[in-house]
Amino acid sequence: MYNLLKGKKGIIFGALNADSIAWKVAERAHEEGATFVLTNAPIAMRMGEINKLAEDTGSEIIPADATSMEDLENLVEKSMEILGGKIDFVLHSIGMSINVRKGIHYTNSNYDFTHKGFDVSALSFHRVMNVLYKKEAMKEWGSIVALTYMAAQRVFPDYNDMADNKAYLESIARSFGYFFGRDHKVRVNTISQSPTPTTAGSGVKGFGGFLSYAEKMSPLGNASALECADYTITLFSDLTKKVTLQNLFHDGGFSNMGISDVIMDNFMDEDE
Repeated sequence: MYNLLKGKKGIIFGALNADSIAWKVAERAHEEGATFVLTNAPIAMRMGEINKLAEDTGSEIIPADATSMEDLENLVEKSMEILGGKIDFVLHSIGMSINVRKGIHYTNSNYDFTHKGFDVSALSFHRVMNVLYKKEAMKEWGSIVALTYMAAQRVFPDYNDMADNKAYLESIARSFGYFFGRDHKVRVNTISQSPTPTTAGSGVKGFGGFLSYAEKMSPLGNASALECADYTITLFSDLTKKVTLQNLFHDGGFSNMGISDVIMDNFMDEDE
């Protein structure tokens, strides 16, 4: 432990179970000296094990639907009451695609489902920052981080409409991040993580095969959920005060690879 977050206060969205990146972030933030509020949608809280995380980290839970401005306003107000002041860090770790869940192909999207997924996965990030910004709830040099994936820039066919959601999420981070930085000295970034076997990630068709492919493409291998949590902690800390408006790849080098020797060897074997 480095005491990187000693005395800092935050809000962590999206911890569902021990496989969640948000869960690992909460554990690491606690170890680094932070206090925080945990939040998730009421339905997700019924499915998950968040009470155990709250007990282990000495945190309180405030249910909130991230598509509801009323819920988010209540969340921010109560969080400041519980934590005794303004917020130092926020993690947005929310994503959902009903089209993916129901196996609906991208070319045959149910647009009601698309709209719901967009609302939960991307527009919620704008709402969260809107409330934090208007209430001046963030401390100067605070940090807001959202989790994303490289399908926002490149084609991963089975990632479906989540790719569109992540592209919009990253744009929101840059656009709102400008105003947050200019007006309140708050930084806003996204972390583009390796494919990670979380509850959400594992729901993507062919996930196991792609996980193996990414591992073989990346010179350092895939980044785990715990390693992503470690990286997130550095962005919450005072060591990264001038890092903002960035989409930061945390993927073992995958995002800069064209081909790897291991993958190429597979094709060479086919030629023989």
